[in-house]
Amino acid sequence: MKRSLAALAALAAVSGCTAQAVDAQGKTAPPVRIDGSLGPAPTTTGKDDKPAAPSKGEDDGPAATPTGKADTPAPVPAKVLWSRGDRGDDVRKAQARLHQVAWLITPPTGTYDARTVAAVKGFQGKRGLPRTGELDVVTWQRLRRMTHEPAAWELYPYGGQPAAKPDPRCLTGRVLCVSKTSRTLRWMIDGKTVSEMDVRFGSQYTPTREGVFSVYFKSRHHVSTIYDTSMPYAMFFSGGQAVHYSPDFAARGYYGASHGCVNVRDEGKVAALFAQVRTGDKVVVYW
Repeated sequence: MKRSLAALAALAAVSGCTAQAVDAQGKTAPPVRIDGSLGPAPTTTGKDDKPAAPSKGEDDGPAATPTGKADTPAPVPAKVLWSRGDRGDDVRKAQARLHQVAWLITPPTGTYDARTVAAVKGFQGKRGLPRTGELDVVTWQRLRRMTHEPAAWELYPYGGQPAAKPDPRCLTGRVLCVSKTSRTLRWMIDGKTVSEMDVRFGSQYTPTREGVFSVYFKSRHHVSTIYDTSMPYAMFFSGGQAVHYSPDFAARGYYGASHGCVNVRDEGKVAALFAQVRTGDKVVVYW
């Protein structure tokens, strides 16, 4: 009888945890209940035992909450990669990806600003993630799976890309040094850069020609006879292709293209350039 009662007591102790029975179909059955009507097992002295204090070093297991359930550790927040106030190329790439999925409408700036925080919160909320506004590891992985590696034009849709290293052909004389890689123009004299500016080129159907040319004609208030569009501060270097100011480039950035000319978006800079460039100055267009 003592053994039976001890076995029942042991079963009661085990069934006090959160473990539940599972039937043959894998469904959980109600928690096991042990009927204590038989009373506690007698001790060798005939008196009821008091709960024994755990021995020193004994593992008591997780503490019980007021509801009777064991405490579970709070989830560890995901590591934050970038947050408000951060700057750099990584932030610019993240912004370009947010732009791809239409959460960030403005172009990348490289600065984690209020608009970026709002975009990240929206992206997180849509996907059931904590709306912190910070780009943590989980949010970043989800964003990467939904987007592609940003191209150069996506990172600098309105200009601002650092100028590429000058082509060797730009290091002597007076040269308009135009890089298609960085989409920049350097005005150089004897190997020294006088000024830099963002430029835009023709589309795949009307590409800007590459090579070494020279300025053969200048026209301050030029209007295209082919497209009937304004081409202020035009400096022609190859057929109908010229370096000139483009209000469309200033408004739309790299979301548009020229018909083969080298467009400049900064009117002040191209006006100063026009005043300095002479007929016969070299033009180098390269990758």
